[in-house]
Amino acid sequence: MAQAKTLTAAELKQVLGHIAASNRHAARNRAMLLLTHWAGLRVGEVAALKINDVLNADGTVKEEVRLAAQQTKGSNARTVYLGSKVRKELARYLAAISVTDPSKPLFYTQKRSGFTANTLAQHFFHLYKAAGLEGASSHSGRRTYLTGLADKGISIHILKSLAGHRNIATTAAYLYSSPTQLKAAADMVGI
Repeated sequence: MAQAKTLTAAELKQVLGHIAASNRHAARNRAMLLLTHWAGLRVGEVAALKINDVLNADGTVKEEVRLAAQQTKGSNARTVYLGSKVRKELARYLAAISVTDPSKPLFYTQKRSGFTANTLAQHFFHLYKAAGLEGASSHSGRRTYLTGLADKGISIHILKSLAGHRNIATTAAYLYSSPTQLKAAADMVGI
């Protein structure tokens, strides 16, 4: 089975533009998608988030989200670090919804119930397809996140921790090497 497509910055902008233009659940869809692209969450982890997982008592968005074992793949609790860009997106989304019970799911379907991992994976597939991106799936954000950090020189050991992987080989399988990157690496010889 082929790996999920790693998106370029232009392709991410394309899907975000589609989300904004659709205007239907735009804030929700944008926040969910960016949690995969900017925080590396798995689709099942996004679906499992509760409001109080990301929201401090003072109403600010947490810098670190502690995912319980039942919220993760493999039932291994982990900490997810939220950078300033994704925290701003979550703050914008939380301002758009009325938080009455912080123990409720962070993201709701049209039927006002939380997403399952499967329904959210299908939702992402349709978002990418409607935006004209072939080969993209619910795992594209996570793969793009890890590849983008690797491109910026982040150590694979740090990537392993950020991804919540137990084995570095699993992390390595996520990373995409484009012909441009390979040529640039070859040109570094002798420098």
